[in-house]
Formats: sequence, C-alpha cells, structure tokens
Amino acid sequence: MTQANNVAPLFMDIAKVEHEHHLACQSCALYRLCLPLGLHSDDLAQLDTIIQRSHSLSRNQSLFDYLAPLKSIYVVRSGAFKTTVAASNGREQVTGFYFPGEFVGMDAIHSQSYQSTAKALETSSVCELPFERLSEIGAAMPQLQMQMMSRLSKELSADKNLMLLLGKKTAEEKMATFLLSLSRRFQDRGFSATEFQLSMSRADIANHLGLAVETVSRLLGRLQDGGLVHFEGKSVNIKDMHALQSLCG
Repeated sequence: MTQANNVAPLFMDIAKVEHEHHLACQSCALYRLCLPLGLHSDDLAQLDTIIQRSHSLSRNQSLFDYLAPLKSIYVVRSGAFKTTVAASNGREQVTGFYFPGEFVGMDAIHSQSYQSTAKALETSSVCELPFERLSEIGAAMPQLQMQMMSRLSKELSADKNLMLLLGKKTAEEKMATFLLSLSRRFQDRGFSATEFQLSMSRADIANHLGLAVETVSRLLGRLQDGGLVHFEGKSVNIKDMHALQSLCG
C-alpha cells in the first residue's frame, strides 16, 4: 500500500471521529501545517474554543460566494476546493486549488468580503475560524498574529508565482510546473510526492493555466508517452521527477 493510500483513510477516520466528539487541534493530523503551530498550550486551548468544525460539503457545494461579507476564514480539513472569479466575458476563471491544511478566504480580510467563490471539488470538510473572534483573541496572542502574517505572505507569494506561470511560461512548462507544485503540496501534507489524485477536472486545470482543454490532454499524453508521468483515471504517478523538473523552464 502506498503512502498516499495510508494517509487518505486517516483523514476519513478523523472526520468520522469529529462528527461524534470534539477534537482538539493538538490531536489533528494537520496540526503541524495549520495556524496553531507554535502556540503555547494555553493559547492553543483558547483558540480551539472558537474553531467550528463543519459537516461535509458535497461536490460543487459552495463554501462561500464572491463578494459575500467576510464571516470566517477556513482551513481545509479533508477533500479539496477550487476558487473562481467571474471574468469580464462572464466565464469563470479558476484562481486556485486548496488541499488539507491550506487556508481559504484570506484575501477577504482587506475588503471584508470574499474575493472569489469557493466550491468543493469532492466531498470535503473545513475548520471554520470566525473572523471577529479570531481578531479578538489575536490581539492578546503575538504568536497568532505572526502566524496570520506568515499565511498572508504565503498567499502573496503564490499569487506572484501564478502570474509568472501564466505570463512567461510555455504550455509545456506550465503543465510541468503545475504537476510539480501539486507534488510538493501533497508531500508537505504527508502524502506521497509521486503518487496522488487529481481532484480537479482537466477543464479546471486548463482554465487555471490559461490553456485549452485539448492542449492539456495533449500535454498530459505527451508526458505519459515520454515515460515521465503515468495517468490512470484521476491517479497520477510521477515516474521521472528530474525530467519533469527540467521541463519547468
């Protein structure tokens, strides 16, 4: 059994336990990736009192909608989400994908309204941090404020990387970079770096990268024919990490 297969049941088991009992942050499999990392035990206990752990969201169910008033910041607990905005021509633009341990809705803090619509890509769950309560306790926790600043900095870095990806790279470089980005993110979350699932559709990938769906299919086929990656349904197996890295440009 692969590492990815070992970890996936863990998240399902956690979700089941949470449905029956309140689960403290320190008991969570995502603890080292999430906001509470580095807090003192008393601060962590106080933060844990405001966190609301949601029931499951079904595929395509909205977590929040574009321009809705900021209510909470969310941390993905299981499953995956995508964020979209409406382009000038009325079509949706996929702006990001989010996996367990990652924050969704951070860009709403400045305007006090969500700057995108977030939808579940599969059956998913989140930890909800009510923003007003988070601000209140953050005033007395310097370490919590540092964590928030670190998360915001990471969001800005991701935005800049996306601009580079969409503006300066060839189609092949975009695809290679996208797959390697997913590989690193899954590895950070305890999954295998070489075997993982694509929760998003090829149409979502194409939209996100600014490519045609046909181009995405052709590129994935070329990577598989070249022995760099093997695809089976939504399963991805990176066979030659070094060669994939050399394609990033």
